[in-house]
Amino acid sequence: MIVVRNQVAFQIYGRYALFTDPLTKLGGEKMSYHLPTYQALKGITESIYWKPSIIWIIDEVRVLNLIQTESKGIRPIDYNGGTNTLAYYTYLKDVQYQVLAHFVFNLHRSDLAYDYNEEKHHNIAKRAIRRGGRRDIFLGTRECQGYVEPCDFGSGVGFYDTIPEIDFGVMIHGINYPDETGKDELSTRLWRVKMQYGRVQFIPPEACTMTRTLGRAVPKRFNPEEVQSVHALHAEYFLQRGE
Repeated sequence: MIVVRNQVAFQIYGRYALFTDPLTKLGGEKMSYHLPTYQALKGITESIYWKPSIIWIIDEVRVLNLIQTESKGIRPIDYNGGTNTLAYYTYLKDVQYQVLAHFVFNLHRSDLAYDYNEEKHHNIAKRAIRRGGRRDIFLGTRECQGYVEPCDFGSGVGFYDTIPEIDFGVMIHGINYPDETGKDELSTRLWRVKMQYGRVQFIPPEACTMTRTLGRAVPKRFNPEEVQSVHALHAEYFLQRGE
């Protein structure tokens, strides 16, 4: 298990998940990867707690339940013609994962340096996990509602705990955004995924060698008036408790 300073551990679960394989979108059909991607877990963690001054790094995920899929007939809206079309989406069913993550300060956002306070961000993140997240949790897509609660990573019995290795091949790792890289471009990352004894240890974004540039993009700028500082959030919490 990877142990990192300011790390958090949480469990996510839900009836269905759809971590979409981009290759299946071409004809309007969608099929889920068998595992959540780094980017999907990062998005879930950001729904629990996020500020533009920090970047969440996903360290590890543990798969607890048997990987099983279910296909459903869907009538998505055709926004060009204003009518419905027919499609089949293949979801993961009855999913449950344990996640380890930590954050680093976004050094490309020097305009938000006043919000660099590791201890307060860490404490707020842990409280947000206990409350089930600050925003709604979705498992890959909006129709797949997820639920979050604290956990001791590695606790309990997982279906794949005794299986030495499963190779899932090349998958999407994540997306490089300009406000996190300092480059005025958007790009995707790929990597080869192997699950060992039910766990996947993620390589960091900068270690991904398979990348593809999608186009030009620029980071969003924030004014101090638009971002509530972590100090204010921390003080607000204790004020609500009457302390």
